[in-house]
Amino acid sequence: MTMPLAIELKQISFTWPKQPSPTVVIEQLTVKPQQHVFIQGPSGCGKSTLLSLLTGIITPQSGQVRILDNPLNLLSQAERDKFRARHIGYIFQQFNLLPYLSVLENVLLPCRFSRDRKAKAEQQTSSLEQQAKQLLSRLHLPTSCFEQPINELSIGQQQRVAAARALIGQPEIIIADEPTSALDQDNRQAFIELLIEEANQSGATVIFVSHDSSLRSYFEVHVDLPTINQISLVNQQQEVN
Repeated sequence: MTMPLAIELKQISFTWPKQPSPTVVIEQLTVKPQQHVFIQGPSGCGKSTLLSLLTGIITPQSGQVRILDNPLNLLSQAERDKFRARHIGYIFQQFNLLPYLSVLENVLLPCRFSRDRKAKAEQQTSSLEQQAKQLLSRLHLPTSCFEQPINELSIGQQQRVAAARALIGQPEIIIADEPTSALDQDNRQAFIELLIEEANQSGATVIFVSHDSSLRSYFEVHVDLPTINQISLVNQQQEVN
């Protein structure tokens, strides 16, 4: 039996309010389960908008967004929020960690919003906290940091906390939005290697977005977003009409 695609976009068009033309126009984009995909493009090419569509934060004005065989564009906002919490781990460019929580509390946040991820995490070890500690240790965060407030950590350490938060409970899809932009080359490479290793262990699909083409070699599938995003063609047609 053929497994459903992890991601399938068809005839997508999305225009932000008060904008005269679309930000994203994609005829088709498919990603197989457990693939690791590198999406590249300069600032302003629609990367963040695409990720918002993949996670159900926004829905297209036309077209179909299927994630793990679920039609996100047909679900309500509440249903999309629940789906995202259950199935998707997101590493934000600015990490989006909560400064008033400790490292462990930040990592455990997804388990508060998804019973499935909580159950999966509990199956891995004797407790949720133990699972969080194991992830942080595998991501090379010193144990002395586990109870510290987030704002006492370095940028590189905060990045590892964000990755552990995305990975806990083994979500089927990991999405990373320019997560290495604040790191030097050595730390960038180390982080990606650790992320890929953890994703391989859990069997997760990885969508990694960056403007840095030097990172392509870590990924088996490469997507040049300006090539598949047909906004220039749409704009030309509008000008002709």
